[in-house]
Amino acid sequence: MTLADDLVPLCNSTDLQDGGRAVPFDINYAGQTCRAFAIRWQGRVHAYLNRCTHVAMELDWQPDRFFDDSGSWLLCATHGAHYRPDTGACQGGPCRGGLVKIELVEDRGVVHWRSQYPFKPVEF
Repeated sequence: MTLADDLVPLCNSTDLQDGGRAVPFDINYAGQTCRAFAIRWQGRVHAYLNRCTHVAMELDWQPDRFFDDSGSWLLCATHGAHYRPDTGACQGGPCRGGLVKIELVEDRGVVHWRSQYPFKPVEF
């Protein structure tokens, strides 16, 4: 098994624009099916579980919209917690730690997420 065997294709690189819409996806997180999202910020791709650390609710204020108006923060629509787009660290508002980060790899125009404990593809 190689490291490439652990990569799950997610989207084309062009699907993620700086500070723009996220690409949502389902992931098995420690045995539970959860929503996750991928974004691009300052040219780099990042992904997180779609779960606020204050209360386990999805963050997006509209479908696939996570950035605040300035495009500088990921914002929880329910209670206003805001997180750094590059690390998921809480920067203000009601939150308990940072967002759960999912490793992404961008290669030859495709964004992949890495399947590794505790993240696995959802099986149907």
